[in-house]
Amino acid sequence: MIARVVDEPLDLRFHVEHVSGPRAGAVATFVGLVRDHDPSVSGRVIGLDYSAHPDAELVLAGIASAFDQDDDVLGVAVTHRVGHLAVGEAAIVAAVATSHRAEAFDVCRALVEKVKAELPVWKREVLADGSHVWVGMQ
Repeated sequence: MIARVVDEPLDLRFHVEHVSGPRAGAVATFVGLVRDHDPSVSGRVIGLDYSAHPDAELVLAGIASAFDQDDDVLGVAVTHRVGHLAVGEAAIVAAVATSHRAEAFDVCRALVEKVKAELPVWKREVLADGSHVWVGMQ
């Protein structure tokens, strides 16, 4: 299992290779990219600044471990990036291996949704006009 919070570019191949093996019949992946817009914000997004709680990697490990303990899951690798990301860069990469494709897709999606809901990582959208907006902050 891999569960990391890093400040460097993410590598999909690394994640796929980590979960692949002779028992795996499927590897489902997800790559979350920085986009140039946010429907809830006026203005063009030119980048994101991600910050994380000091325990974020521990929280991510707990999330990934819960999926990895399923007997039908053969491997889990998930990494979230922090720091400044430009449009087009990967903010999260996840890979899940199982024996069959449907389960791999289902588990990968559930993993990403749980990370999005529970990981203490916050993003600040940097807009083309020089302003910024914190997303998900009350």
